[in-house]
Amino acid sequence: MTVSPPVSLVRQFDTHRLIPSKYSDNNDSVLTRIADDDAHLKDIFDLDHATNDRLLAENDRLPGIGLGELVFGVPYYRIINAAFCHAHPHGSRFNGPDRGAWYGGFEIETSIAEVGFHKRVELAEVSWTKPVLVTYDDYLADFTGSFHDLRGAAAFAACLDPESYIESQRLSQQLLSENSLGLVYPSVRHEGGTCIACFRPAVVGNVRKDRTLRFTFEVGADPKVEPA
Repeated sequence: MTVSPPVSLVRQFDTHRLIPSKYSDNNDSVLTRIADDDAHLKDIFDLDHATNDRLLAENDRLPGIGLGELVFGVPYYRIINAAFCHAHPHGSRFNGPDRGAWYGGFEIETSIAEVGFHKRVELAEVSWTKPVLVTYDDYLADFTGSFHDLRGAAAFAACLDPESYIESQRLSQQLLSENSLGLVYPSVRHEGGTCIACFRPAVVGNVRKDRTLRFTFEVGADPKVEPA
């Protein structure tokens, strides 16, 4: 694919990114619950830090993203950096396995639908049978800039395939090489919803934590979502 999608000036405040609460900045590390004492905890943290992709990137030791692209000294900078450093092993719709992206929904309903779908896929892979409860924190972010735009771009319909990321990942690699800020696109999981995939940590603006939601996943049903 050599042709790029059209570009739109995007000014969108209060986009929603749902992150499991266990990863929040103010949440106690799960490692504290398996340590016998402070010395043991230090050893566990040292081992974890040696294999933590975000910490590797912040020390310029991760190949997918350089230290110069990460952000520091702003609220929730660890949350921002983690989105780009902890890519899924198979990648996501608009990123490969070596470099993540900040995904968000213009509407909270869109983020709920996207997260609910992907968590159910994850649970199905382990053949879950009992209800599973997961809490997510809603991180708001603001975006202003020129983004490639797939809304109404029929030539790029394959990038919105519900079953495949092949074309969308190919496009994202092309756009990354062209210094794109990212894309806005119609949600594949929430009809009428809009998503953003931001490729650049510095463009993720004014991040702040909003509500916390509890998802209850049961086999054969849409997740139940309520305030935590």
